Amino acid sequence: MIKAEKQEVWPSGIPVPLMPYAPAVKAGNWVFVAGQTAGDFKTGLAPEARVDPAMPFSSHPLSLQSRYALTNLGKTLEAAGASWDDVVRIYQWFVAPEGWEQGTSWSGCNITRYLEELYKCIPSESKRAASTGMGIRELLVKGTILEVNMIAVIPEEGQVKQVISCADVPKPLAGYAEAIKIGDWVFYAGELSSDWAGDWGRAEYYGERSAVALEARSNPNLWYGINIRKQTDYQLKTLQRIAEAAGSSLKNMVKATVYLADPNDYVGFEEVWQSWFPKDPPARTIIPYCGLGGRGCLVEIAPKTLINNAKIKKETIETTKAPKPFGHAPQAVKAGDLLFLSGQMACDENGLAKEVQRNPAYPYYGSPHKMQMDYMLKNTAAICEAAGTSLDNIVSRQAFHTSFEHFYESITAWGNHFPPGKRPASTTIKIGGPLLVPGCEILLDMIAYVPPK
Repeated sequence: MIKAEKQEVWPSGIPVPLMPYAPAVKAGNWVFVAGQTAGDFKTGLAPEARVDPAMPFSSHPLSLQSRYALTNLGKTLEAAGASWDDVVRIYQWFVAPEGWEQGTSWSGCNITRYLEELYKCIPSESKRAASTGMGIRELLVKGTILEVNMIAVIPEEGQVKQVISCADVPKPLAGYAEAIKIGDWVFYAGELSSDWAGDWGRAEYYGERSAVALEARSNPNLWYGINIRKQTDYQLKTLQRIAEAAGSSLKNMVKATVYLADPNDYVGFEEVWQSWFPKDPPARTIIPYCGLGGRGCLVEIAPKTLINNAKIKKETIETTKAPKPFGHAPQAVKAGDLLFLSGQMACDENGLAKEVQRNPAYPYYGSPHKMQMDYMLKNTAAICEAAGTSLDNIVSRQAFHTSFEHFYESITAWGNHFPPGKRPASTTIKIGGPLLVPGCEILLDMIAYVPPK
């Protein structure tokens, strides 16, 4: 029988994290796996994942690092009582080559060697997970170039993981699932505004080669059209078709993760988003400065929905004890035994919160990064309480930093709230900045468990 409480998972035979997080957390039949790099928490980049300097052309760093990280992820899944077949959502973060200009979506990453290693773990397309891959600035372990984290579901009696393929949408080239359906849930791959061809080999050409589907573009030779609007609407229409193939609808969306290349496109994105979700919007996290998988693509949207006849219900969570979230989103959405929080920043409706700012008369007193983390977690605790759970039940966090210069201060503050035995799975990424609210240095994307009563 699956235990209902949150449990840390500590596999044997993998490196032990230096930071206050668990390699994985199991809660009910959910398994949340922390981000794995090719670091060993002793020497930095693990010796097994390094290119031999005496034979520098005999191996490729992405192949070596992928193999090392994926091996440890497999051991972690096994320790949690799961397997690669149970993974429903996988997140991949790739350090982009030097020269990537901040705010542009095309980072120049090539992930083929990683996919070759991943699909040794999951050779059958009928077992693969929904997927997101992002170009990023930096990881915490020097020399590492990828980090991978996951969500798995251990099937309950009668549940079957189902790979969804919608006949009338373009098929991704990477071989991952468009969506995964299990029980009442549908997990979607990050969707791009691409038909996976763009103008490659076509007569249509607008002066700059692009992977964006032609119907998702504005003609640059005319005065009309806003690309971010067209791309956002194209993606949502595509996701709606995939949802219908899964027996769901975007009306049932509980959480959306939005990867935005340039924060200047936020306004156009938000205009379309509000037209699709005028009332009862899903929880949402918007992560800027991401490198997307198609040249010319400006945004990627990755939802989670309930099926149309779900036994569990979507419940919007609001409390006056925490500020309203940035943009058109609730503070959180509860569905069954999970609570999806909208992205947390150290802000309120007026911008950077006063509580996290140094007194200008005492400019050298206080740590802004510690204050920001404490402020966000105070608000998170209030939202969790309103949903019938607590901060202790945070099971997964993804932390996005504008810089790692003051990382130690922020992670120390985090650890003060999560003593051993209560630690979540964690992934930490440097994306650049400023965030959508200037002055905010950290963006948290979190999921909490709501134990059955």
